[in-house]
Amino acid sequence: MSRLSDDNVKLSREIIARYPRPKSALVPLLHLAQEQDGYVTREAMVHIGELIGVTSAEVYGTASFYEMFRFEPVGKYLINICGTMSCALMGAHELMHRAEEKLGVKAGGTTSDGLITLAHAECQAACTEAPCLQVNYRYRYRVTPEQVEQLIDDLRAGRLAEEIPSHGTLARVRQSVSAERFVGAVSPDVEAAQPSWLAGKAAL
Repeated sequence: MSRLSDDNVKLSREIIARYPRPKSALVPLLHLAQEQDGYVTREAMVHIGELIGVTSAEVYGTASFYEMFRFEPVGKYLINICGTMSCALMGAHELMHRAEEKLGVKAGGTTSDGLITLAHAECQAACTEAPCLQVNYRYRYRVTPEQVEQLIDDLRAGRLAEEIPSHGTLARVRQSVSAERFVGAVSPDVEAAQPSWLAGKAAL
């Protein structure tokens, strides 16, 4: 477990500078911490709190609201199989059963080589494409039991490395905003003028 690396502290400060209040950068910094270690460590939550001026309890309170943040080590690949109504009716139980057999672990477990973690998931907002699953939050739609076995074989063989990065990586291209293109965010504490959208509405 670790705090943010020196490079990620530098990046964190760049991200924080984009917001009118430092704590508004909390969720992006959580993603950064998870990308660094594959999950959000306790030390990283303390470090994030120090960077944005909140307690580690506040950091955890926000992080624990979201399903995508993990607080214990997971495999390089996290397979989330949706089990909510549409997927359940279309065969999600059989997908999970086949995945458990193929991996040799139950839902919630990680393979002995540390490569794949299998987990239940609530609705993945793709009900018309049921049953669905995600691998590191990359979708697979209308999945059959045979396809889930092939997916596992492909992950083990490294055939999907270009498509699916290690757990925690949102994207391979980092957003970069030059200082001259900042929107000029101003702290709500010092901004007294009426918002332009509200003034326009009042004139109608």
